[in-house]
Amino acid sequence: MSDANTTMRAVSQDVLGGPEVLKVIELPRPAPRPNQVLVRVRAAGVNPTDWKHRALGAFLGRPPFVLGWDVSGVVEAVGIGVARFRPGDEVFGMLPYPYGHGSHAEYVTGPARAFALKPAGIDHVQAGALPLVSLTAWQALVETAGLRPGQRVLIHAAAGGVGHVAVQIAKELGAYVIGTASAGKHDFLRSIGVDEPLDYRERDVTEAVKDVDVVLDTLGGETSVRSLRVLRPGGIVVSILPVGSDDFHQEAERLGVRAVRMLVDASHSGMRKIAELAEAGKLRAEIAATFPLAEAAEAHRLGDTGRTTGKLVLVMD
Repeated sequence: MSDANTTMRAVSQDVLGGPEVLKVIELPRPAPRPNQVLVRVRAAGVNPTDWKHRALGAFLGRPPFVLGWDVSGVVEAVGIGVARFRPGDEVFGMLPYPYGHGSHAEYVTGPARAFALKPAGIDHVQAGALPLVSLTAWQALVETAGLRPGQRVLIHAAAGGVGHVAVQIAKELGAYVIGTASAGKHDFLRSIGVDEPLDYRERDVTEAVKDVDVVLDTLGGETSVRSLRVLRPGGIVVSILPVGSDDFHQEAERLGVRAVRMLVDASHSGMRKIAELAEAGKLRAEIAATFPLAEAAEAHRLGDTGRTTGKLVLVMD
């Protein structure tokens, strides 16, 4: 174990590449600056953005860096001006995306506004799995698309991290949910509320689905453009993949529908809503697997397959 007063263990990398580039190192334990909290991490989700940054650098550029945006843990110390929390509070949240990364470590600092009190009714693994995917789904469906009761929503990769949480949020909002996944995952989709599971391997989604109000695109590429064809006039495709072909917006204009790309952002109000839903039993992450910090590379290897249902989580020893 690391020296509890001065250093901490963290998962880092010196080069871009496969899971094998990840290693556990000792780093100085951070101290909270004004309006920040220092959190002793108990669990931290691993998301597709983590393995994409590990391999490609993406927004973060060249390493070294410590990945991880999801965090659930205990407030160890607070910076000047923090009135919302105090040491000993159990909190969960998403560090500001993309530059607030660093939760794959024993300790992390972040803005107090990025956190909310962890619901007493869920454990740290569950709380560590929820923030990034839940905020993404909430901001896409509610804040961007304005999803309303009775509307029809198509969720791509509905058994994935963002997808399975988005299903639950959409159902809570009173929507009719169509979800794509391979046939072997359809029972799971029904169990979380999908009204109409669709096997994307067997059917052309753009032919099988019509008159949709909102599409949540978690895949990007040609899926973004093709999804525009299933919308009603005035409908919207919200893609959580921030870059892509100009055809997306041009085709939307031609069809009389809307096309939006977005990135998730840290939000205290959003985290409080997620906490409320989780505490009420209306939102729960499916945990595909948990790994100790030292086995972060194994979590990435599993994530790289693109076949997991739900979320992967790192758990501190």
